[in-house]
Amino acid sequence: MIDLSLLDLAPIVEGQDAGQALAHTLDLARHAETLNYRRLWLAEHHNMEGLACSATVVLLAHLAAHTQRITLGSGGIMLPNHAPLVVAEQFGTLATLHPGRIELGLGRAPGTDGPTMRALRRSLEGAHEDRFAHDVVELMDYLGPPRAGAVVRALPGQGTEVPVWILGSSLYGAQLAAHLGLPYAFASHFAPEQLLDALQIYRATYRPSLRWPVPRAMVAVNVVCAETDDEAAFHFTSLQQRFLGMRRGQRGPLPRPVPSMDPLWSPAEREQVMRMLWASAVGSPDTVTAHLNRLLELTRADELIVAGAVHDHAARRHSLTLLAGLRERLVNPGA
Repeated sequence: MIDLSLLDLAPIVEGQDAGQALAHTLDLARHAETLNYRRLWLAEHHNMEGLACSATVVLLAHLAAHTQRITLGSGGIMLPNHAPLVVAEQFGTLATLHPGRIELGLGRAPGTDGPTMRALRRSLEGAHEDRFAHDVVELMDYLGPPRAGAVVRALPGQGTEVPVWILGSSLYGAQLAAHLGLPYAFASHFAPEQLLDALQIYRATYRPSLRWPVPRAMVAVNVVCAETDDEAAFHFTSLQQRFLGMRRGQRGPLPRPVPSMDPLWSPAEREQVMRMLWASAVGSPDTVTAHLNRLLELTRADELIVAGAVHDHAARRHSLTLLAGLRERLVNPGA
């Protein structure tokens, strides 16, 4: 069966606050664990009014302490915001506390705007995206086996060999993951334009590594599954409104769903939003199965990681439950 994982951004929904968002994230982690989802990742974002995942490592520690088996990681840590040593120490500590359950997905975007990035690093010197490849290698070295004569070590971290993934929404990440022999996750849930090209480059240029002798590609997809197509489409309007707000430069809590998006967007805005949300499976179990199998056929993904914020927490839990029941109907392209 195809592996299914969960991507959560701890959305703050309209009418609630960050405390409720974080409680919902923990509840989703526990729920995903009971449903045998392979992993749950949190994404680092800053200065986003509608998200509560800014202190990603702290939240991962909270989830790890209140779950038992599910693998937890970042999707991702935005490395330009951090010194590699600090990330190695943080994830090395998590891996020491929770052996075999922690992994590290790395992205090269700041996950925020310029002024916030300056507030995070105080100076952009040494934090440019062009240093990303160098910083990834440095970070992996800190997490690797002890080296004689090493002046700087990550303690804890050294020797934990936390699994590292490269994240991307362009060709750069695919090329880097292939060059380093690392697994690759594509952010097609919001930027699907270069998905197929990136996967082709990743597989064609992959250099086997000891840990990863063959490439492993994970594809992100928005899923909203409900008893009927109409019910799922209703809940999906919250995400459509969020993406519409992004196009207009507007941020805020995740909006309540609406009966129809037609009064809210122009035809051009609808086209833009739906292009960004192309990698989405919305509908009844039969409809979602058909959408996901088409995506798997196109991408030959080894794994799907499921995003898709829903205003109603109970509806999101139910969506994950329905999706978990579809595993046997999903075609594994590598089987």
